[in-house]
Amino acid sequence: MRRTILAAALLMALSACAGQKALGGSPGISVVSESSLRAPDGSAAEAADRTYRVGPRDRLLVDVFGIEELKAREFETDGTGQLALPLAGRVEANNLTLAQLEGEVAAKLKQAHVRNPQVSINVMEITSRTVTVDGSVREPGPYPAVSDLTLMRLVARAKGVTEYAKLDDVVVFRTVDGQQMVALYNLGAIRRGAYDDPPLFADDVVVVGESQGRRLFQSIVQAGALVTAPIVALLQR
Repeated sequence: MRRTILAAALLMALSACAGQKALGGSPGISVVSESSLRAPDGSAAEAADRTYRVGPRDRLLVDVFGIEELKAREFETDGTGQLALPLAGRVEANNLTLAQLEGEVAAKLKQAHVRNPQVSINVMEITSRTVTVDGSVREPGPYPAVSDLTLMRLVARAKGVTEYAKLDDVVVFRTVDGQQMVALYNLGAIRRGAYDDPPLFADDVVVVGESQGRRLFQSIVQAGALVTAPIVALLQR
């Protein structure tokens, strides 16, 4: 089911671009003069704040010193990102960092007459913010968008590429400031240190070694391309 949905989304992106003329001679795609994809908010990806923030259905380990009901217990946020805890009640956790959430829980406990609550919260499982990888990897699927996630690390978490994967055919889709961006990478060049291993963000879609993704770049990629830098482009609508 997941592969069907991802394939359909990719085909929609391709079909939406059909019949349009753009820079580089490829229909529906305009190359931009940047060496890497920007962060979703448009800032430089390498400098963007990728601190984990709590989201819906994330599992957290909550530990409050001296309170048995909150001694190293797991809790899951609901569909809106709220966290329901003994004594503290409902806490608005969505989009908070762990430090901010600890402060919110401590404030709620103080309101419940707990003196000087010492709150510690850690992540057990992230389901709200993920990066999806498909194509020629051994274990495709969604993976948590942790703060240090990069393209190479994502491929490693997916147990590596398959035997006949095309290392120069790795496409990353990302929405940047409301625009659909796409970049073509060469894993071999990244492994050799020819250019930086790009950071990944929540909601990115990575397709490894699949011709449908590379087809977007078919009129742009020349022999020797991707050796020193990836190709970054804007999908036309």
